[in-house]
Amino acid sequence: MTLLLTVLGAGLCSLMVSSEVIPQADFNLQGMAGKWYLIGFATNAQWFANRRASMKMGTAMFTPTTDGDLDMSYASLISDGSCWRMSNLAKKTDVPGKFTYTSERWANENDMRMVDVKPDEYALTHTIKTKGGDNTIVNKLYGRGVDLSADLLEKFRQFSLETGILPENVAFLPKNAECPDA
Repeated sequence: MTLLLTVLGAGLCSLMVSSEVIPQADFNLQGMAGKWYLIGFATNAQWFANRRASMKMGTAMFTPTTDGDLDMSYASLISDGSCWRMSNLAKKTDVPGKFTYTSERWANENDMRMVDVKPDEYALTHTIKTKGGDNTIVNKLYGRGVDLSADLLEKFRQFSLETGILPENVAFLPKNAECPDA
């Protein structure tokens, strides 16, 4: 019973912290355009423990639309030489830097916030995924190149801990060859 209360309390705390995460005040959608490398990934999702060891760096393409939405595609080369791909259209909200989308692949609702973006260097995102009444937090750190400074990696780690992610669930993905263009 004590364990259950501890887990529930931790979950509620992480939800309260997450709801307070606000997008970058001067978010510029056009600054997100182009290719990014997924360098950091943090979540307390159950599936992550099983798949973490096999996860590697992939590439994301962000394309702003004329309506102010953000077309997102992701590709990661798998060890068998095939590519794992996913894409979503994130719809703008009334809050600049906050987007929502439904993942058809995972059947979940996503509330994504662009927390800290320096368009020529890095982007830190915070997403609250909801499926069947359960919320999961996913933080991602993207870089314009495959390497980011130790200070930025530590900033991501600290942000993830502050949003309720357990230390062992903050990962920096190993470098990987890129998928050929589809």
